[in-house]
Amino acid sequence: MKRVLYDSLLKWKEKENRKPLILLGARQTGKTWILKEFGKNEYSNVVYLNCDNNPVLSSSFFDFDIHRLLRVFSALTGETIEEGRTLIILDEIQEIPLALTSLKYFQEEAPGYHVAVAGSLLGISVHNGTGFPVGKVDQLTLYPMTFKEFLMANDKNSLVKLMENHDWEKNAGFNPVFQDQLRQYYYTGGMPEVVDYYIRTQNLHETRELQKRILADYERDFSKHIPSNLLAKVKLVYGSIPAQLAKENKKFLYGAIKKGGRAKEFEDAIQWLVDAGLVYKINRLSKIQAPLKHYEILSDFKLFVSDLGLLGAMNDTTASQVLVGDTIFEEYKGAFTEQYVCQEIMALPMKPYYYSNNNSTMEIDFVIQKEKVYPLEVKAEENLRSKSLRTVVKTNDALTGIRFSMSGYRDQGWMINVPLYFAQQWINDCL
Repeated sequence: MKRVLYDSLLKWKEKENRKPLILLGARQTGKTWILKEFGKNEYSNVVYLNCDNNPVLSSSFFDFDIHRLLRVFSALTGETIEEGRTLIILDEIQEIPLALTSLKYFQEEAPGYHVAVAGSLLGISVHNGTGFPVGKVDQLTLYPMTFKEFLMANDKNSLVKLMENHDWEKNAGFNPVFQDQLRQYYYTGGMPEVVDYYIRTQNLHETRELQKRILADYERDFSKHIPSNLLAKVKLVYGSIPAQLAKENKKFLYGAIKKGGRAKEFEDAIQWLVDAGLVYKINRLSKIQAPLKHYEILSDFKLFVSDLGLLGAMNDTTASQVLVGDTIFEEYKGAFTEQYVCQEIMALPMKPYYYSNNNSTMEIDFVIQKEKVYPLEVKAEENLRSKSLRTVVKTNDALTGIRFSMSGYRDQGWMINVPLYFAQQWINDCL
């Protein structure tokens, strides 16, 4: 499967001031696969070492003698390590904290060796600040597969070319084809193992079971990494997200977790989930004006999960609800469609916000900042009236509204309607 991040790995390899690379990402996003694929294609050989449950490797990090460590790596794998020609991969590096610290010494004492490590955001965040090699590493984050990557995996390269050619109006004739692919993506989401299994087998039931197994793996990770006094709260927060997103007003409410719930009780649990890459926290803005960071309200936010398919599994959404007809774009008050747009923005990567006035009578689903600030409205239903978006744009002539919907592309001057399936490509290339 082609992943867009591969191009970033190529740039890392050729950097003049290249440092050891930490590839971050939530569990099951494909970190190990892409590093191995990159090493196989771009290097003479690969030295791969898994730090999980590896006492021999763990005991080797008693000091930071880099040349001794290189000999150990070579001995354990039977591979010759050549400067600039071998990719050294340390997987699940969070399991050996001293291995994480050693990256500092690889950068300082042996910069000619190419070292890439993979680890879960959850595990590495535990060690951030306690031996973490600040300033001595490069970092990339691998997100779940985007809709475009799903199309490439599904051998729909002709549709990808239509996206990349930017013939937005001419693509109207392909709307049914894009919609059909988007429905399938709503069901599978972007976890690579799930996408690969679905494309190979078309087995809808087992695809959903695989997503549920990933969710079960997440829960086991919670127990492994999270302090016991925090574990129950993390599970409560994570489990409440589908119901929170199904509300008309998707602002996260502590009282929806449990009666009488308060911020001070659950904010540390939310931060754990954010650090793990399992949820995206989208903060409210008090004003749509650059720089957006100045108008961020940390106490008001929405929480989205990391992957659309996992949201479907958490909701027990059936295949018929997703794949038959158009109802999936409207189910749960548009929760799936907002989730889709959110993760497409996050994977760019870009930080989105949302806006609402103090009495919540007017809301803009997402606001992003590039050269300019753009309010984004997401429409899942047939009713395309954009009262909030029009009001916001009327009060600020410098703004152009963007609406993502299943309607065709059209530029109305004050607002541009873009089909949902073009959302990420449009944001990346046209704003």
